[in-house]
Amino acid sequence: MGHIILMPVLGVLVGIGAAFSGLGGGFLMVPILLFAGYSAHKAVGTSFLAILVISISALVAHNRLANVDYRVGILLGLGGIVGAQIGARLLEHVSTAHFKKIFACVLVGLAVYLFTQK
Repeated sequence: MGHIILMPVLGVLVGIGAAFSGLGGGFLMVPILLFAGYSAHKAVGTSFLAILVISISALVAHNRLANVDYRVGILLGLGGIVGAQIGARLLEHVSTAHFKKIFACVLVGLAVYLFTQK
Protein backbone atom coordinates (compact mmCIF):
# COMPACT_ATOMS: atom_id res chain seq x y z
CA MET A 1 0.00 0.00 0.00
CA GLY A 2 2.91 2.34 0.74
CA HIS A 3 4.16 2.06 -2.86
CA ILE A 4 0.77 3.17 -4.17
CA ILE A 5 1.16 6.50 -2.38
CA LEU A 6 4.95 6.87 -2.35
CA MET A 7 5.70 6.15 -6.02
CA PRO A 8 3.42 8.87 -7.47
CA VAL A 9 4.87 11.38 -5.00
CA LEU A 10 8.39 10.40 -6.03
CA GLY A 11 7.20 10.55 -9.65
CA VAL A 12 6.19 14.19 -9.16
CA LEU A 13 9.68 14.99 -7.87
CA VAL A 14 11.32 13.10 -10.73
CA GLY A 15 9.03 14.82 -13.24
CA ILE A 16 10.05 18.23 -11.92
CA GLY A 17 13.73 17.24 -12.06
CA ALA A 18 13.41 15.79 -15.55
CA ALA A 19 11.49 18.71 -17.04
CA PHE A 20 13.80 21.20 -15.34
CA SER A 21 17.12 19.55 -16.22
CA GLY A 22 16.39 17.59 -19.39
CA LEU A 23 18.18 14.58 -17.96
CA GLY A 24 15.18 12.33 -18.55
CA GLY A 25 14.56 11.42 -14.95
CA GLY A 26 16.58 8.22 -15.01
CA PHE A 27 19.33 9.82 -12.97
CA LEU A 28 16.76 10.18 -10.19
CA MET A 29 14.43 7.25 -10.87
CA VAL A 30 17.06 4.50 -10.98
CA PRO A 31 18.59 5.32 -7.58
CA ILE A 32 15.09 5.53 -6.06
CA LEU A 33 14.22 2.09 -7.41
CA LEU A 34 17.57 0.64 -6.32
CA PHE A 35 16.95 2.02 -2.83
CA ALA A 36 13.49 0.41 -2.92
CA GLY A 37 15.19 -2.96 -3.45
CA TYR A 38 14.87 -3.44 -7.20
CA SER A 39 17.66 -5.20 -9.08
CA ALA A 40 19.62 -3.03 -11.52
CA HIS A 41 17.91 -4.71 -14.44
CA LYS A 42 14.39 -4.17 -13.07
CA ALA A 43 15.20 -0.61 -11.91
CA VAL A 44 16.45 0.43 -15.34
CA GLY A 45 13.57 -1.20 -17.21
CA THR A 46 10.93 0.20 -14.86
CA SER A 47 12.60 3.60 -15.02
CA PHE A 48 12.23 3.67 -18.79
CA LEU A 49 8.49 3.11 -18.57
CA ALA A 50 8.17 5.97 -16.08
CA ILE A 51 10.46 8.16 -18.18
CA LEU A 52 8.32 7.53 -21.27
CA VAL A 53 5.26 8.89 -19.47
CA ILE A 54 7.19 11.78 -17.90
CA SER A 55 8.91 12.64 -21.20
CA ILE A 56 5.64 12.88 -23.11
CA SER A 57 4.30 15.29 -20.52
CA ALA A 58 7.53 17.34 -20.49
CA LEU A 59 7.53 17.44 -24.31
CA VAL A 60 4.01 18.88 -24.31
CA ALA A 61 5.00 21.51 -21.74
CA HIS A 62 8.22 22.50 -23.55
CA ASN A 63 6.43 22.51 -26.92
CA ARG A 64 3.96 25.07 -25.55
CA LEU A 65 6.96 27.24 -24.67
CA ALA A 66 8.47 26.73 -28.18
CA ASN A 67 11.53 25.03 -26.67
CA VAL A 68 11.65 21.97 -28.93
CA ASP A 69 13.86 21.41 -31.98
CA TYR A 70 12.01 18.47 -33.51
CA ARG A 71 14.59 17.72 -36.21
CA VAL A 72 17.46 17.38 -33.75
CA GLY A 73 15.27 15.55 -31.23
CA ILE A 74 14.17 12.98 -33.80
CA LEU A 75 17.74 12.45 -35.05
CA LEU A 76 18.98 11.95 -31.49
CA GLY A 77 16.05 9.64 -30.82
CA LEU A 78 16.83 7.49 -33.85
CA GLY A 79 20.39 7.03 -32.63
CA GLY A 80 19.03 6.40 -29.16
CA ILE A 81 16.90 3.53 -30.43
CA VAL A 82 20.04 1.67 -31.52
CA GLY A 83 21.95 2.60 -28.37
CA ALA A 84 19.07 1.51 -26.13
CA GLN A 85 19.02 -1.95 -27.68
CA ILE A 86 22.76 -2.33 -27.18
CA GLY A 87 22.68 -0.92 -23.64
CA ALA A 88 19.86 -3.22 -22.51
CA ARG A 89 21.80 -6.26 -23.69
CA LEU A 90 25.03 -5.06 -22.08
CA LEU A 91 23.24 -4.54 -18.76
CA GLU A 92 22.31 -8.22 -18.69
CA HIS A 93 26.02 -8.97 -18.12
CA VAL A 94 26.42 -6.58 -15.17
CA SER A 95 25.51 -7.43 -11.59
CA THR A 96 23.47 -5.00 -9.52
CA ALA A 97 26.47 -4.36 -7.26
CA HIS A 98 28.69 -3.43 -10.21
CA PHE A 99 25.91 -1.42 -11.81
CA LYS A 100 25.58 0.73 -8.67
CA LYS A 101 29.29 1.54 -8.82
CA ILE A 102 29.24 2.33 -12.54
CA PHE A 103 26.10 4.47 -12.18
CA ALA A 104 27.61 6.36 -9.23
CA CYS A 105 30.77 7.08 -11.23
CA VAL A 106 28.71 8.39 -14.15
CA LEU A 107 26.73 10.67 -11.82
CA VAL A 108 29.87 11.95 -10.09
CA GLY A 109 31.56 12.53 -13.45
CA LEU A 110 28.52 14.42 -14.72
CA ALA A 111 28.38 16.47 -11.52
CA VAL A 112 32.06 17.41 -11.75
CA TYR A 113 31.68 18.34 -15.42
CA LEU A 114 28.62 20.52 -14.81
CA PHE A 115 30.12 22.11 -11.73
CA THR A 116 33.32 23.12 -13.53
CA GLN A 117 31.60 24.59 -16.61
CA LYS A 118 30.87 28.32 -16.79
